[in-house]
This record gives sequence, structure tokens and C-alpha cells, in this order.
Amino acid sequence: MMRAAKAAADDAAAVAGRKPPLLIGVTMLTSLNQQALAEIGISHPVTEQVERLAALADASGLDGVVASAQEIDIIRRRCRPGFAIVTPGIRGAADAVGDQSRTLSAAGALAAGATYLVIGRPITNAASPRAAAEQIGAECRAAATR
Repeated sequence: MMRAAKAAADDAAAVAGRKPPLLIGVTMLTSLNQQALAEIGISHPVTEQVERLAALADASGLDGVVASAQEIDIIRRRCRPGFAIVTPGIRGAADAVGDQSRTLSAAGALAAGATYLVIGRPITNAASPRAAAEQIGAECRAAATR
């Protein structure tokens, strides 16, 4: 299924004369923890399940995966160079984690090797979304200069 999706995306882009889009698979939702996995019948540790799914996506030719920042190192060691990691569940240094189980700060995720960050509620739920986005950006820049 993943190989077919990749081939279809590449073929459609070629017909349109465009660069193919990145095709990204999903590993485990950042709101899931070990208990939630057990409840749906998965007995493997979260990290093993993420590694297994990322390896399948890589072997199928996908361009990357969505994964928690806490699993970036495992994916980087297992998958090819340049494999994209889209990291949701990102929080500012002072933000509550809410319903997310496996989160990290934006700066921490970038330092760990995330390719793209998904920062939703810390910005959209803020009294000033612009100020929240600027604060997270400042945290990232400060971390990069250390």
C-alpha cells in the first residue's frame, strides 16, 4: 500500500510536470502511551512499535514519518539519511502537555533531529498566537546558539 501510494504520487507529479510531494507515513500518535497500546492489543514497547513502523515506511520508499520527538534518535539510527521526521506534540518550554504523552519543546525536537515541527495548541490556544509563535521561535534560536 505504501509503495503504491508513493508510485501514484510520483506518477501524478510527473504528469503535472511538478516535483513530487513528500509522502509521509504515521507511526504512533503522540497522545498514545504504553497503556493505550496495551488496550488496543499491542504488547511491544512504544519505541519498538515506532521503529518497526518507520522501518516499514522507509523500506516502502516513503519520504518520512510522523513521530514523537522522543523517538527521533531511534528513527535516525534505523532509517536512511534524509528520511524526514515530522514531529507533532511540540510545546513551548512553559506550556502544559495537555493530552499528549510523548512531547518535547520545539528547541529540544530540533536538537534531536526533527525535520519539521507541528505546533498547534500552544499557538492557537494562546491569548496572543503571534506572541506564542514568536516565543517558541526565540526558544529555538536561543538553543541553536548554545
